[in-house]
Amino acid sequence: MRSFASTVWLSLIASAALTAAAHAQDLARTPDGHPDLSGIWQVITPAGQDLSAHAARKDSPAHLGAVVGGDIPYQPWALAKKAENFKNRETQDPQNKCFMAGVPRITYTPLPFQILQKDKQLTVLYEYVHSVRTIYTNGTDHPPGHIDWFLGDSRGHWDGDTLVVDVVDFNDETWLDHAGDFHSDQLHVVERYKPIDKDHIQYDASVEDPKVFTRPWTVSVVLYRRIEPGVQLLENECYTFDYEKFYP
Repeated sequence: MRSFASTVWLSLIASAALTAAAHAQDLARTPDGHPDLSGIWQVITPAGQDLSAHAARKDSPAHLGAVVGGDIPYQPWALAKKAENFKNRETQDPQNKCFMAGVPRITYTPLPFQILQKDKQLTVLYEYVHSVRTIYTNGTDHPPGHIDWFLGDSRGHWDGDTLVVDVVDFNDETWLDHAGDFHSDQLHVVERYKPIDKDHIQYDASVEDPKVFTRPWTVSVVLYRRIEPGVQLLENECYTFDYEKFYP
């Protein structure tokens, strides 16, 4: 019986390895052999409304959560601040004021974004408020000192078929979701874009902020390629909205 179970287990491992190899072969690649991530992508999760698991409510559908392990490790003072943010989220969420969304929230904001990939950089065009981001893959370092940017400074490299992006130099004027999860200007994000197949990317973002959290933690979502004919980014204008007036 033990021999049979071992045989079945080895067969499953071999099958998974063959499937992964087949998917890797299906990936479009650039001339230097890296996966070509060019295209229009979008999430289909309400992580932008609330990263944590939650029941349906007026500002978000139900969600199983996008935080690995389920826990955002706030320092005690920051947990109280998060609760206050949640209470006032309709008026205080920076996105409701049309601020540019930061990283990683802009990736799981439920609007499409387009990746344009070259050998030394990737340019990301977001439909949300016309945001543009450059991910440098030319081996250069972050600029010296600290610079306050909404999207930070992004420097990437390839780990096999996974694009790893180190992002620093943030301001503290963005939230991580509509539920009031927040950060300071010491936010440090490491993103991992790992193609699952030609139309899906596993997106993981490790979040570290010694001013706010007790340890690093990770957001994990899947990016879906938009494949319908003629798909393109459309004009997006942000307008402030008094939610409390219309949804008391």
